[in-house]
Amino acid sequence: MLKKYFDKILVEAGCDEAGRGCLAGPVFASAVILPKKFKHSLLNDSKKLNDKQRRELRPIIESSAIAWAVAQVSAEEIDQVNILNASFLAMHRALDQLGVIPESLLIDGNRFKKYKEIPHHCIIEGDGKYMSIAAASILAKTYRDDYMLELHHSFPHYDWMNNKAYATKSHRSAILEHGITEHHRKSFTLVPDQLELDLGLSE
Repeated sequence: MLKKYFDKILVEAGCDEAGRGCLAGPVFASAVILPKKFKHSLLNDSKKLNDKQRRELRPIIESSAIAWAVAQVSAEEIDQVNILNASFLAMHRALDQLGVIPESLLIDGNRFKKYKEIPHHCIIEGDGKYMSIAAASILAKTYRDDYMLELHHSFPHYDWMNNKAYATKSHRSAILEHGITEHHRKSFTLVPDQLELDLGLSE
């Protein structure tokens, strides 16, 4: 069962990202402040839920939260600062958008770059331990999925509708056949043997 809070007094924002391991598209992050008494039997780590369950929970989280925000860092920015720093930046951008200033941050994972003067706690697999982080994981995941679905219509060869730009066999085969797009992360190993890859941008 997920814990409702880390500290029963402080205003806490749970933070998580989605799309860190993808070959294309932005990395998304969300920050969510939930009421201390919030609970929902379905709420869990987004990876443990199917798409229908995540879609069911998203409006519940948004309407119940004291504050929430979603932000992104583009593929071009990822190539400039690396994916780890881009993940931190996406979380910072989400925190910047919150209408309520949190007093403590719960971060999914084992590393984070300090945000202003707000204390933070890095929690490994935190999206399966705390409700606010789980809520953030669901928002980040669903908003990123929506983004990749829109891109899919312009770049159907890559099957982003289904693989969401993760390194599936079909995605990598499409890269070999059609080249890369402006949405691909050029700092990533896009196919196992880079020498076989035509790095010309796909039209």
